[in-house]
Amino acid sequence: QVQLAESGGGVVQAGDSLRLSCEASGRAGNTDTDAMGWFRQAPGKEREFLAAIRWTVAGPYYKHSLRGRLTITGENAKNTINLLINNLKPEDTAVYYCAAVSGHRDFDPGLALWYDYWGQGTQVTVSS
Repeated sequence: QVQLAESGGGVVQAGDSLRLSCEASGRAGNTDTDAMGWFRQAPGKEREFLAAIRWTVAGPYYKHSLRGRLTITGENAKNTINLLINNLKPEDTAVYYCAAVSGHRDFDPGLALWYDYWGQGTQVTVSS
């Protein structure tokens, strides 16, 4: 079992930058993951993929339309990831979720259905 905890959300001004963090922990000591990623969901909208890291694949995955404003980093040994969002806009307002894939070999890290564990989310509110 893996537990995920997001942090770093809050109320920010348009144009600001924000760094979100996610820490994975295992009650029984098992924190192995195949991938970790970030999603967001705004009221009335479907859950949106943002970025992910697959530990055995070189290079991260990004939602193409947001790539220029996103930077994902992570440490496999610590099962932690971060998301830096630059030039925040009001439309970025959403609950941001950390998620992890565990126990799958062939999967699409851009699809939420593949993720086995989810954090509770952290609210990001961007004022204009």
